[in-house]
Amino acid sequence: MMKFVKNFRNDEDGAVTVDWVVLTAAVVGLAIAAYGSIQSGAADMTANTATFLGGQTIGEVGAPVSE
Repeated sequence: MMKFVKNFRNDEDGAVTVDWVVLTAAVVGLAIAAYGSIQSGAADMTANTATFLGGQTIGEVGAPVSE
């Protein structure tokens, strides 16, 4: 029984597992935050592009180009 207790006290596999779980959770959380930021930025850029292109006019074919 004493051998089991000494091995259990010296075994670090559990601590390493907890470290990896915490690090993985942090990486997943950062990825979710980055995705949300990128998604809202892309939606805003798409709306701005649509507004800009909607306001453009195209001249008639063969009409003189004014500068």
